[in-house]
Amino acid sequence: MPTFTAPDGTRLAYTDLGSGPPVLLLHGWSLDANAWEYQVAALVEAGYRCVTPDRRGHGRSEVAGSGYDLDTLVGDVAGLADHLDLRDVTLVAHSMGTCEATRWLAGGTDRVVRAVFVGAMTPYLVGAVGAAFVDGLVADLRTDRPAWFQGGAAAYFATAGTGSWVSQALVDDGIRTILRTPLAVQTACLRTFAGTDLTDDLTRITVPVLVVHGDADASAPLEITGRPTADLLPRARLTVHPGGPHGLYVTAKDALTAEILEFVAETAAPAPV
Repeated sequence: MPTFTAPDGTRLAYTDLGSGPPVLLLHGWSLDANAWEYQVAALVEAGYRCVTPDRRGHGRSEVAGSGYDLDTLVGDVAGLADHLDLRDVTLVAHSMGTCEATRWLAGGTDRVVRAVFVGAMTPYLVGAVGAAFVDGLVADLRTDRPAWFQGGAAAYFATAGTGSWVSQALVDDGIRTILRTPLAVQTACLRTFAGTDLTDDLTRITVPVLVVHGDADASAPLEITGRPTADLLPRARLTVHPGGPHGLYVTAKDALTAEILEFVAETAAPAPV
């Protein structure tokens, strides 16, 4: 698996599959690049190049002792794009990845031409739920994180609803991935994405953004995340999946890929006459 080195010396892993227009996919909190495996397979088959990094401290990337603040994490993403010289990028982000995407896009990068936010954690979770709520989550993780993630799996995949087809094996695989991310990394990243106010950043994004959200998202409720995110973005379109949970990249995997491809086609520059 290829790696590159961040400015602070941290070794970061990524996958780079396919050829054609680049799609850069940022995974959610505590997961890794494999979260996108269904989308990557379909996008590569459709003629796209898919680059999927493992966030520092996640997956096959090095577990650094620091650097889990948003600006450093965004520097990692920008550094990878520079390392590979990615241009005319379609940026796809899920959950915490939407916070990294927002800060990077707000800075005015010229490498990205469009973005897709799935289960957005923007604009400001602490502002909506309060700091005490996040402190409680940290305390739960420090007490018994396997039980916490296991207890939330049914809502994450809507296994009693639109994700009823999801197998226990798939759920267990996701939890194993999450638990490989160290507790200290998880709690640092939780405080970062929940505690950073990205309201102003969203208003500075100039590229078109497709915001995809489920109205049964228990991790990022639509009315405090996806909908205000779409309202703040200057060029946004919101699509809501009825009964959709936070794990749309699994439960609506084919529909999500189709939405990405449709959005790319809609926002492509017209061919010169």
